Amino acid sequence: MQGITGPEIIAATKYLAAALAMGLGAMGPAIGEGFAAGKALEGMARQPEMRTDLLMSMLIGQAVTESTGIYSLVVALILLFVVG
Repeated sequence: MQGITGPEIIAATKYLAAALAMGLGAMGPAIGEGFAAGKALEGMARQPEMRTDLLMSMLIGQAVTESTGIYSLVVALILLFVVG
């Protein structure tokens, strides 16, 4: 019977770490973007004349929020293709 070798453990660990980085790293931006969009729509419903200002502010906020998701993607790619 042959056991699990060191390189196999490292490979399994890096795949698990990359999956966790993307999974957990995408949850925060998703929640934040949904919250921002909901509040912007609420504001647009209350004051339709502020639609353009609210839309621009929401899009800028969502772009900033999405940057953390992109950072988690970069970390996951580094784990997959550099580590090991």
